[in-house]
Amino acid sequence: MPKTLVPDFVFDGFSDITVEFLQKQNIRALLCDVDNTLSPYEDAEPSDAVRAWMETMQAGGIALALVSNNHADRVETYNKNLGLVAFSDAGKPSRKCYLRAMDALGVKKEECAVLGDQLLTDCWSARRLGIPAYIVPPIRDKRDLFHRFKRAVEIPFMKAYKHKEKKKHAK
Repeated sequence: MPKTLVPDFVFDGFSDITVEFLQKQNIRALLCDVDNTLSPYEDAEPSDAVRAWMETMQAGGIALALVSNNHADRVETYNKNLGLVAFSDAGKPSRKCYLRAMDALGVKKEECAVLGDQLLTDCWSARRLGIPAYIVPPIRDKRDLFHRFKRAVEIPFMKAYKHKEKKKHAK
């Protein structure tokens, strides 16, 4: 099983990622997907829960950036009151916008992790950069044929993650 699409950690949701967890991992910056990771596609702006989590992260010294494959109008509207470093039309799994985000945040690869909901974009991007991939289940996934196909492709890699975790805890 190629490790390219096996995440480092899987969380139940973005809010399960804590400052303490990131500090233990020596992470100073989190490069976040937007849609289905932090908010559903339909939410034009971040919820109070997202804002509170981001404030906690930043108060704990964790820099945040938004890196989305969605278009500029979506990302700009979402980020309007957050004021984060943000990149739209990122072309993930391309590394380009992640590298630009790291540069804008003034952090090295070794200090970053990617947070997202998709193995084929977010996890693969992280792997291409050599940084940890933190995956959450999609908040409200689209059910069209394309998205169902993408999720089906992810199943063996999520099973590989669960197998890896089971072996780690058995030791």
